[in-house]
Amino acid sequence: MEKRLIVAIALSMLVLLAWQALIPKPPTPKAVEVGHQAKETATLPSPQVIEEKPIAPATLWQKDLDKHGLSVAVEQAAIRDIIFKDYQSGKMTLSSGFAFKGKGLFFTRLESNPLEAKFVHKDAEKKITKAFTFYKSSYAIDLQVSIQNLSSSVLKFDSPLILGVLDFKTDPGQQRFSDIVIAGKDKTSFVDGRKNFALQRPKFIGIRNQYFCAIIEPEQSNYSATITKIDQNNSEISLTPEEALIIDPGKTLEQKFRIYLGPLELKIIQGVNPEWASTVNYGFFSSISGVLLQLLEFFYRLVHNWGLAIIILSLAIFFLLFPLSLKQMRSMKEMQALQPAIEELRKTYKDNPQKLHKETLELYKAHKVNPFGGCLPLILQMPIFFALYQALIRSVPLKGASFLWISDLSQPDKLFILPVSLPLIGNEFNILPILMAVIMFVQQKISMGHISSEQAEQQKIMMIIMPFMFGFIFYHMPAGLVLYWFVNSLLMAAYQFRVNRAK
Repeated sequence: MEKRLIVAIALSMLVLLAWQALIPKPPTPKAVEVGHQAKETATLPSPQVIEEKPIAPATLWQKDLDKHGLSVAVEQAAIRDIIFKDYQSGKMTLSSGFAFKGKGLFFTRLESNPLEAKFVHKDAEKKITKAFTFYKSSYAIDLQVSIQNLSSSVLKFDSPLILGVLDFKTDPGQQRFSDIVIAGKDKTSFVDGRKNFALQRPKFIGIRNQYFCAIIEPEQSNYSATITKIDQNNSEISLTPEEALIIDPGKTLEQKFRIYLGPLELKIIQGVNPEWASTVNYGFFSSISGVLLQLLEFFYRLVHNWGLAIIILSLAIFFLLFPLSLKQMRSMKEMQALQPAIEELRKTYKDNPQKLHKETLELYKAHKVNPFGGCLPLILQMPIFFALYQALIRSVPLKGASFLWISDLSQPDKLFILPVSLPLIGNEFNILPILMAVIMFVQQKISMGHISSEQAEQQKIMMIIMPFMFGFIFYHMPAGLVLYWFVNSLLMAAYQFRVNRAK
């Protein structure tokens, strides 16, 4: 019974992980919510103002900052790509970040101080100035848009401000991490962006990839969040004025926006604006993932190595569940002791299944054995496993973190690369899942004990299938997750051996 349950759990793990990897998240239904003007959490110093003068426009302009390297399309006054210097030069692509949607707008760059980037468009009707203000050692950016009516009649301006474009042609392995964040009045929704969508007066909107995000929040509340499907492979997210902005002749209208371009790290985002913290979400077990990451960070501060921190976390969870694990091992041992009696019952009542079931339960009751008691620790491990999986695959600090031969704990351990690509496993030789499967094989061998000849063949088959199945499931998972499960399996095998030797 226990073996069938373990197989079912293993298959469930495989199905859930495959579902996460292959099935896109459904879009959130359309809704209308009333937003409010968000509050800034800190006053940042204004950069020194110097004289502005036009300089020659360039197709792409590189802006080098303390935290970012920005690639800017000058004619659109749009940020195309962001390079994050503190995270192994990780990259996020927005394509048309903070551009106005529509034709006929061509910007030139104005020379300003190192912590500003200014762009201007001018035609017979209007002058539009976009000023980005950056801050040292911060991922926060301020955007101020000034629209001046140069004509003698009322000017109506309703161009959406694009946050970015999701490209679904990119690496399929990365598509499942890319989504759109829309914070409404009561909740924050995560939308995959493959369908058109609109929400009135959002608090803020954002785009996420595996490790980084871009967030924009309007100071005014007269915007809607809109997702527009451009074609089969691209969708854009933008802030659209609910009504056209009315500007009288000779007047200037100013609109302000708060921006975050940075890692998906809760503490960093909270330091810029606590209301944006909901952008960090790890899925169904997000709350458990958050606790596990906090524990990992605590252990990391003690040992200064993420691999050692994961090992300590595995030890902590093992000892937390130790009373239940001990009960599981003793239950398995008691079940083995009852196997001869159960075999006699099967022979006696082989033609009467109902009587066999009743007598078996009476036998369990008489010896105070719960046939399902040994399954509880494994069931409790599943939420922890999935929560840690979600946390590790999105954990920016683990990106590039090394341990022993593992160069990146957020990726498979890749002991070496094979000269050819093999079915199912590809061209990566990942030793850690294989070692984990070996430990599981040893653990099952230890836990088998003395069984009847009738069950021997079934147990031998299970002893091979189960480690192989788990090794296959874990083979392409992050090395940090496999390390956690390997240590846990090693501890379980060691203590199972001790329990079996006890009289």
